[in-house]
Amino acid sequence: MSPAGETESTPPRTNAPAYGASKIESTPNSRGASVVSENIGVLGVKVKNVGPWIQRDIEQVKECKADAMLQALLQRTSSAPKTKQPELLQKCLKAVLPVCNGQASTALVKSSDIETALNEYVCPGVENNFYGPFIRATNIALACLEEIKIDGMRAPVPTVDMICQQNDMPMHQMHQTKKSIRKPDLVILPLNSACAPFQDEMGNKKGIQTNKQKGAQKNDEKDDEQRKKKRKAHMDTNATAKPKKLPWKDVLACIEFKRKIAGRTKGIKSPSSTYAVTDHVPTKPEYLPVDHLKAEVLAPGPSHTPATQPASDTAPAVRSSGLTAAQPSRGGSSSKRKATDTLESAAKKSKGDHDDKDADADADADLDVTVQTGLYAAEMFAANLGVNYLLNIIVVDDVMWIWYYDRQGIVQCSGINFIQDLPRFMVLLYALQRFDLHDWGRNKDFLPIEVEGKLCHEFKIDDENLGEVDLLLHTSHDERVTHYGLQGRATNVVPVTSEALTKKYGKFEDGMVAKIFWGEASRTSEPEILKKVGEIAKRHATVQGHPPSEKRSVFRNPLQAVAVLYILVFRKLLPITQLHGKELFDVWRQCISCHLTLWKEGVHHRDVSPGNLMWYWKDDKRIGVLNDYDLSSLADDSGPRGNERTGTVPFMALDLLTEEGQIGEVKHLYRHDLESFMWCIAWISLRYKNGALLPRGLRPLDEWATSGATTCGRDKLYFQGRMKKLPAPSHIHSALWAFLVDCLGMLNRHHFNRWAADTPTNCEESDSDIDAFLQSFKNTESWAALSKLLQEPS
Repeated sequence: MSPAGETESTPPRTNAPAYGASKIESTPNSRGASVVSENIGVLGVKVKNVGPWIQRDIEQVKECKADAMLQALLQRTSSAPKTKQPELLQKCLKAVLPVCNGQASTALVKSSDIETALNEYVCPGVENNFYGPFIRATNIALACLEEIKIDGMRAPVPTVDMICQQNDMPMHQMHQTKKSIRKPDLVILPLNSACAPFQDEMGNKKGIQTNKQKGAQKNDEKDDEQRKKKRKAHMDTNATAKPKKLPWKDVLACIEFKRKIAGRTKGIKSPSSTYAVTDHVPTKPEYLPVDHLKAEVLAPGPSHTPATQPASDTAPAVRSSGLTAAQPSRGGSSSKRKATDTLESAAKKSKGDHDDKDADADADADLDVTVQTGLYAAEMFAANLGVNYLLNIIVVDDVMWIWYYDRQGIVQCSGINFIQDLPRFMVLLYALQRFDLHDWGRNKDFLPIEVEGKLCHEFKIDDENLGEVDLLLHTSHDERVTHYGLQGRATNVVPVTSEALTKKYGKFEDGMVAKIFWGEASRTSEPEILKKVGEIAKRHATVQGHPPSEKRSVFRNPLQAVAVLYILVFRKLLPITQLHGKELFDVWRQCISCHLTLWKEGVHHRDVSPGNLMWYWKDDKRIGVLNDYDLSSLADDSGPRGNERTGTVPFMALDLLTEEGQIGEVKHLYRHDLESFMWCIAWISLRYKNGALLPRGLRPLDEWATSGATTCGRDKLYFQGRMKKLPAPSHIHSALWAFLVDCLGMLNRHHFNRWAADTPTNCEESDSDIDAFLQSFKNTESWAALSKLLQEPS
């Protein structure tokens, strides 16, 4: 359970390879949300449309037993997290029995009130009736558990001081230019974060703090009694109130509730009069089913492409904690299907704030509770830099399921009846109460700091060439590009300043940016590939100045055995979508020349998309840049590794969008990347006018961004066959339009010729084949016409 560098861990892999990478001819397209960032930023897709992508990741959830999950959490917070302690769970179950049986108390609370709250919880009623009793039972338990001392376990963390808080209010977050609206039922927060939204206009805390008390807030960590009184005051007044403008960056976990039957008149079984340590009793259903998601018809959304590879019979394990993901979630039994069918609208109806006309209509309507909670996890990942993992909880009546998310996969534990098996619920709270922020998955290397009223993050590292390098990441900047999703590289691009780098390289006119992302340890890293690109640039003028390797600094921070957090710093580049006409053609053509040389020299980019085609000014000339090599491969590698896609669906070659291409049976060739270049220039020309994205309804091809691979492939094949019959849009220069018609027409002829000749999908390419394919486009009259236009003065 420990993805940090303190302990070796192998998080669950949803698409664990079942056979050697050498058998994979190309890395297939992702089924899940690793492409969502491109959908929001490059493709202009609203945040509300990411639900289907999140669902694809949820479908691949793994399962583990509840006791394995609890054991992992306990070991994480033990005094010796690296040492296996198989007796830890039983020891803690015994230790919390006084709290369960009403025999524990503090100066401010008594544990017998937990039974009172649970008796209220089990009464008939609608979903909202759950919130108050659950919050009271949880917070009373936390206050009592703070006093329980168990040999070998860490003390509670007063700087966090977790508390359960009602929410049920819209929470907003910006993703590029789009605003999401989510509405989790309850949240786990640090105490200070829970108190903050209740501050009144005078700066006081409603029902919590007076002016005289306000000055003592700085000493809360030292004054334990002051902290406990503050906590008790919040429990009594605002823990069950609805906060306003709660920020996602403060949320430690979300708790989402469902009723099996809406407004049920029959109650839940009452809590026991006494509790003892017993074996875990499987619930019905034991796991929340997800198979029914695969059968649903979603529109719009990605089609149901096959899984990357079949799940391994031997499940991956989190070795440091003993948590083993047993198998992919089945959910096919009649008991599981029945439980799903009877959930209170297995989806939360319209949880968005429809009065917010400036935001996307993110109502989370008609979502399965597992997908809905996954969306909350995506918001939590996006709110903080370099998050290692997250926990959320789903509660259906008297059963809770813990869901664990990291960039490699998702695990749900078997259900815990938290009323009949109260000791296990108490052990869960006992463990979480001892989590520091790092245990909650936050990255401790990024230090928050306020600069000119804006939240930034400091990051320092010792570089072997430069010594200590300071980075100030401007994470509140409007130009920050965030990632929205559960899995994948989770790339963030953030404006950055650095005294050390400025001293070394000078000041760039447009500034610098930091690219922060998770890379698979088994793949050749982007820094290694960029190093080779730099070597090639020294020998070839077509590459010099065109990759992003010039005057850059690379930092590598290993946090996991299978994933590595990278930070690359380089000059700020301008997007190719700002250009049109002959200027667009010029930069695009430069990127093709750079790409061709790199391919022949053994660097295969494999992810050509508008977001990866950039430019900058040099000596009054636009210099095209082929950017982002994190999915690239080297020709001398044994083969592509990992299960992430190599391409963004709307720009991928038709061969790679077939069912065979999606399971890795089509070899990724140069012509596939060149075809992506053709789709890029068509996409930009049709959807942008003078560098600005056309309004929805006036721009074509939106559906390509939300279609699945095979559906998008069929649409693109039809489109390229009809391109010459389409009327020329008024905003596209006539020479460029003629070029687009010729390009897609040439693609269509090549596609037909390969079909007629029955060309194998795994045939090799020679340099002469590569040159001939590119030359077929250069030989068109429209390519020559645009090249001639470039010779004319602007």
